[in-house]
Amino acid sequence: MMQTYLKQLDHPMLSTAVTAAMEAGESLRSYFRKKVSIQTKSLANFVSEADMSAERIIVDIIRSGHPDHAVLAEETHHTVSDARHLWVVDPLDGTSNFLHGIPHFAVSVGYFRDGQAEVGVVYNPVSEDWFYAVQGQGAWHNGQRLSVNQESMLADTIVAVGFYYDRGKMMEATLEAIADLFRENIHGIRRFGAAALDLAQLARGDYGVFVEFKLQPWDHAAGALLVREAGGRVTDCRDQRLPIQHPSSVLATNGLLHDAALAIVQRRFESIG
Repeated sequence: MMQTYLKQLDHPMLSTAVTAAMEAGESLRSYFRKKVSIQTKSLANFVSEADMSAERIIVDIIRSGHPDHAVLAEETHHTVSDARHLWVVDPLDGTSNFLHGIPHFAVSVGYFRDGQAEVGVVYNPVSEDWFYAVQGQGAWHNGQRLSVNQESMLADTIVAVGFYYDRGKMMEATLEAIADLFRENIHGIRRFGAAALDLAQLARGDYGVFVEFKLQPWDHAAGALLVREAGGRVTDCRDQRLPIQHPSSVLATNGLLHDAALAIVQRRFESIG
């Protein structure tokens, strides 16, 4: 089925991205809801043998087809230079969901050329949801073109939010931002625990706003392209371009709500110090 979807788009790296996501997803399914070995990286931040297996599969596929390309992946490949061709990979976005048997997680694969995102694929292997985008050719979900919603007031929208692992000032600032958003009479908050899917769903029009005060590049590399290609806007919480070399805050919106959301989240983000 996915091969049929690919006929809609043209990019030399799209097939590699899809193949990598598909085979990594098959590996994740084989581990899902089974006992897996787990390591703790930090408070509430885990890595399992499922993550590692999926990452090896993705990296091997990229290396076999494009041996001169650089890879920035969550678990084993952390260094990145000014490589012309760069793949930014999260083999399992939503590890906590995965480990608790919650079927809301994804493989995320992004391809950058000269620092610009050109291909993004986000794949939930349980629901078989494929989200994918090519620069200048739109964002898509299972063969249907995506478009952000047209809600123009915070009082008309639902906001998706993420929490970093920090349980101190960053958590408190996030909660305060949520309170501020509720004071604007938003319809509700959704926190599903997989930033790549949050961004994909914003691109689909489910939410008008997504915010998280700290994300790694692999968390947003593919999803941010989806949002932009669906007509939305993505910046950090100071209204700056997202970096690909280090972690940053992320604010993604349908565009119409960006300034209003930024006025709230920037104030709370800067309170972290």
